[in-house]
Amino acid sequence: MVGILLVAHNGLGDSLVDCVRHVMGNVPPNFKVLSVLAGDNPQFKEDEGRELIAQLDTGDGVLLLVDIYGATPCNIARRLYQPGRVEGVSGVNLPMLLSVVCYSGKPLAEVVEKALKSGRECITLIGSNLEGCNAATRCADN
Repeated sequence: MVGILLVAHNGLGDSLVDCVRHVMGNVPPNFKVLSVLAGDNPQFKEDEGRELIAQLDTGDGVLLLVDIYGATPCNIARRLYQPGRVEGVSGVNLPMLLSVVCYSGKPLAEVVEKALKSGRECITLIGSNLEGCNAATRCADN
């Protein structure tokens, strides 16, 4: 199973975990959060990230989901990145996260593609026809 490490500012990661719990009923054991606060030492956070990756990687790799490209959490994630082993996607949103949780039993490259696809497809104007955007109901199809 692919490990999922959410790297985000302040309490955003914990809030997204609460949303996963609300929608899915639980949070899978292959999912952890690395919160980065304003006063945190980036090197210490990178070390913490490496420890979390070691806990999450059961042999299928780890996907890093980051809140915003170019900010401190992303810079930490970029140092944790290992092509094919520890991949990363920035711009995390709830549909992306739900898809990743649902498809974490698939190969890492496929989980990355699901993250990108769900993240993009579910950004639209309210009132638009969004067939196939409901990431939570797609889990049943997994």
